[in-house]
Parts: sequence; C-alpha cells; structure tokens
Amino acid sequence: MNFDYSEKTQALMAQLEAFMQEHVYPIEQDYIHAVETNANRWQTPAMMEELKAKARAAGLWNLFLPEEYKPYGAGLTNLEYAPLCEIMGRVPWSAEIFNCSAPDTGNMEVLAKYGNDAQQEQWLKPLLNGEIRSAFAMTEPAVASSDATNIETAIVREGDEYVINGRKWYTSGAMNENCKIMVVMGKTDPSAARHQQQSQILVPMNTPGVTVVRPMAAMGHYDEPVGHAEVLFENVRVPASNLLVGEGKGFEIAQGRLGPGRIHHCMRLIGVAQRALDEACVRVEKRVAFGQPLSKQQSVRESIAQMHCDIEQARLLTLKAADKMDKYGNKVARDIIAAIKIVAPKMACKVIDEAIQMHGAMGTSQDTTLAAAYAYARTVRLADGPDQVHMMQLGRNLIAETAAKMVK
Repeated sequence: MNFDYSEKTQALMAQLEAFMQEHVYPIEQDYIHAVETNANRWQTPAMMEELKAKARAAGLWNLFLPEEYKPYGAGLTNLEYAPLCEIMGRVPWSAEIFNCSAPDTGNMEVLAKYGNDAQQEQWLKPLLNGEIRSAFAMTEPAVASSDATNIETAIVREGDEYVINGRKWYTSGAMNENCKIMVVMGKTDPSAARHQQQSQILVPMNTPGVTVVRPMAAMGHYDEPVGHAEVLFENVRVPASNLLVGEGKGFEIAQGRLGPGRIHHCMRLIGVAQRALDEACVRVEKRVAFGQPLSKQQSVRESIAQMHCDIEQARLLTLKAADKMDKYGNKVARDIIAAIKIVAPKMACKVIDEAIQMHGAMGTSQDTTLAAAYAYARTVRLADGPDQVHMMQLGRNLIAETAAKMVK
C-alpha cells in the first residue's frame, strides 16, 4: 500500500478543505442555531440548499460513489474517498452538503447496485441530485437486531402487492421532512434457509399504514433535523415491483450495503476525533490552572500524545481496509473491515472523552461540539453491528484460518 495520497486525492482534499474554511466553519454555529430555533425541528435549514448548490458547482458532489457508478459521482476508490470523508466528519452535518451523508449514501449504493431501471429512475436519481432524502429500516425493538436473521417484520405477497406488518426503530433519516422513501428489511419466507428468509423492499413514507410513532434519542441527542424514528407498519401495501432484486435476497443486499457503510463511519470518526484533539490542543494552551497553562501539565501532555497516537493508528487501519476493499473486494476485506469497525468507534470515544475532560464543564455543554460528537461515536459502537458481533466473527475467522495453516 502506498501511504502517500494520489495527486487527484490531494487536489480534492485541498479543494474540500478550502470549501469547509470558506463556507462551513464560519456558519457552523448559525446552522446549529437555525436547527434549534426552527419551528419544525425536522426541517433542514434553508442555508443547506445554498451550500449544496455551491458544492455541486465546485464538483464536490457524490464523492462516495465508486468507479463503477462514475456517471453518478466522482468515481473515487475507497482509499481516495477516505481522507475526504474524514474532512467532512469534522463537522458531522456537513456531509449532506456534498450529498455524502448516511443513510442516503448506503441507500444510493443499494439502488445503484441492486435497483432496476424503474426504481433507479423514481428514487435513485432524485437522491443523487440531493432533491430528497431516505431512510433505512432494519432494527427492531422486539428482537436482537445484531443478528439480522431475528428480524420479524413480515413482507407477504398478495397478488401484485406486498403487505408489510411490523415495527422498526432507530430508522435513521425517517424524521426528516424531506425523507420520501424507506428501504425496509423484513421476512418474505420464514421457512426458508436462515439467510434466505429476508428481503428488502422500497416503501414511500406517505404510504397508508406507515406511522412515524416518535423520534428516538441517541445518548440524549435527537440528531435534528435528520433524526431516527420508531416506525409502525400496519397492513402497508406496496406494488410487488418495489421489491429489490427478488425474494430471499435481503441478507445479501444488507451485507453489500453495510461493508462500505461501516468503513464510512470509521472515516468520519477519524475526522470527529481529530477535531476533538485539535480543540483540546487549543484549550489547554489557553486555559490556566494552578498558575500555568494546562499545556504545561505533564499529564495533559501525555494525554495529548496518546490521543494523537490512537488517531494515527486508527487512520492507518482505516486506509489499509479501504485499500484492501479496492484491490480485492468487500468480501475478501471483511476481516479488516471488522477490525476497523471495532477499533475506530472505541478510539473516538476515548479521544473525545479526554477532550471533554480538558474542557472541564464546558466540554459537556452545548458550547462545544464534543458532547454531540461523543454521542455519535458511542452510538456507532452499536450501528451496523455492535462491537461484540464483529469481535465474535473476526475471532472465529482468525482461529479457523490459522488452524488450517498450522495443520498443513
């Protein structure tokens, strides 16, 4: 692996950094204030549309889409996209400016890879244009959704329609006023083989029988204006043509979706952690306690050094995972994807926690981004599979592979 970013990547990094410096960082607090004071907390502030137009005009649009979908996006590899995603991660809401925010990125990848022409025309194109937003409904409150085969939502064929019944929660994106479509995972055949029971289907938000029950908080944060919803499906009917690929393909689609999604979270978390470290460095240099700046305290210097080391280790592992995905595919790279999904959220939690400590009470307040950043990092330890699932699978694979080699 070449540890130097390509000229193409470096040019995009410089362009993106300049965009963030000119258009995003200066209005960060204005955006937060606009969200907090908006009469409709789930309505995206108008300034976002202005920023999107500027980003698109600058060519900083759909940067996440790989080469095979180049007509739709920038055609970058995972390795090329990683540092760009990290830069966006420094202001978590900024990814939407570049049409690179979750869950839309995953849903667009699913529609690009698995959607038919009609599905792509109706839903993918407006998503690629940033005209609408979307949601992904997989997790359920009644079962341990870390094992996706547990999912109970029923998707039953009746003539030319599918009828959907079930309850989902933490359906990311479903609270947003501009969310028009959900990708819903459920069971079409509970009697089939374990990984052929599930299917995924497209459900417009305005379909009769769809009820957004309530917004779900994550560590006390509601993530306005995007939000995570509890959604009830009661005899929801959609055309059979809304099914993605075919019955029994839901688990396969989910695995295809979650590979890039997991590493995108890790890329963003590197940016979140780096910003926390940067803010901590500024804080300890300015803040005086016991007659000298905090930066003079040995324990503070050691913490700063360790935070830097932890970020660099996670950054390198993220880049290695991205490089392996590019060269050999997501399936071959599954172990290193699992490894970084274990490492990056824990690292970010640790770094942000140290940064909060260095800020004192202010670090827990709304006057910094640290509390929200910690909530995000801690939540990602559960999102796209909890740590324990990745550790279980990674440990199983490593034991089997090593044992096989030793026998030979």
